Amino acid sequence: MLANIVKNSKNIVFFGGAGVSTESNIPDFRSNNGLFIAQNTYGYLPEELLSHTFFVDNPELFFQYYKKNLIFVDAKPNAAHVALAKLEKTGILSAVVTQNIDGLHQAAGSLNVIELHGSNHRQYCMSCRTKYAIQYILNPQNCDGHIPKCKKCGNTVRPDVVLYEEQLDSNVIQAAVMAIAAADCLIVGGTSLIVYPAAGLLRHFNGNTLVLINKSETSYDSQADIVIHENIGTVLSRVIEQLNL
Repeated sequence: MLANIVKNSKNIVFFGGAGVSTESNIPDFRSNNGLFIAQNTYGYLPEELLSHTFFVDNPELFFQYYKKNLIFVDAKPNAAHVALAKLEKTGILSAVVTQNIDGLHQAAGSLNVIELHGSNHRQYCMSCRTKYAIQYILNPQNCDGHIPKCKKCGNTVRPDVVLYEEQLDSNVIQAAVMAIAAADCLIVGGTSLIVYPAAGLLRHFNGNTLVLINKSETSYDSQADIVIHENIGTVLSRVIEQLNL
């Protein structure tokens, strides 16, 4: 059924969350296990560790947690990433809107990726705005303890991601709203739809078909045309096979 919907749609947008990346062995820091690790290892919940206030007040522990729990340089795109890239190449899929910061959609070949929460592949100096790659902050030689420092001015280099208490980039939000509003089919996958304001973007969808793919129930299940409680990689791979792509 989903394959037929995809085949007959003219403008599909995909909206994804952490569940897309967990199939690449990137753990969801909001899961029960992630909460347990954060609380027992660092003494704080992830929402505290990844907040703007904590970053400013305790950058050493912030970076210690961030580097260990949010950066996975060896992670590879999984079946879901690959399927979405294939759909984009055919012209069926116009955009991927993601809450993830791992860059795996781009690694799989997707071109129009709207990153709501930024990317841990981008870093910048908070003073002179010099840009750095992810490898820079992982190199101990570039750090004072765990805190990466700019080689030009010596100030702190931070990841280009949206922390708790920080606002999403207005240009990114506008791009996501425009993409979702123009879609005739919105496929939502790997997200519980509880993180706002990102989850609120669904209200801008006015198309024909809303598809939800998530292993657990969401608050939007009753509003969807199709609800599939399976691994997103399995579901999208099946669509690709049925469409002979």
